[in-house]
Amino acid sequence: MIIKTKFHGDQEIEAEKIISFPAGIPGFLEEKEFYLIPLEETALVVLQSIHIKEVAFIITDPFSFFPQYEFELPQDLVDTLKVEAEKDVVVFVILTIKDPFHQTTANLQAPIIINQTIKQGKQVILNNTSYTTRHLFIEPLSTQQEGE
Repeated sequence: MIIKTKFHGDQEIEAEKIISFPAGIPGFLEEKEFYLIPLEETALVVLQSIHIKEVAFIITDPFSFFPQYEFELPQDLVDTLKVEAEKDVVVFVILTIKDPFHQTTANLQAPIIINQTIKQGKQVILNNTSYTTRHLFIEPLSTQQEGE
C-alpha cells in the first residue's frame, strides 16, 4: 500500500503495521489510522496519518530524553488497549519542533500509548501531574554545566 506523507513523499507501507486510534487523536478525531516512519539517523519518529498527508506528528521515546519520566497507566486505558503485559506497550510523546531546535518542546502531559501487539493506540492526558505540554526537549547548555 502506498501513502502520501508530509516529510517523506510517497511511501510504501505494510498494512499489518498500521496503528489504529479508535478515538482519534485530540484535535484530529477523524484520523484513526497512522503509521510509524522513523526519521533516519535520529531517535525521532513520524506518526503519519495514512489518509491525510498533512497530519503527521514528530514523536519520540520520552524515556531516552527524560529518564525520570514516569506515570501509571489508568486502568480504563489498560482495558481499552487490551494490555496484557508491559512488553505490549510502547510510549511516545509528541514534540513541537521549534527554530532554533534547542527550543523544541515535548508534551509529557499527554503521551501516546500504543499496544504494539494489537496495533492500537490512544493519546492519554495525565491528570494530577507536574508534567506539562511544553517541557524543553534539550536542556540548555548552561543548565547542564551547572549540574556537573
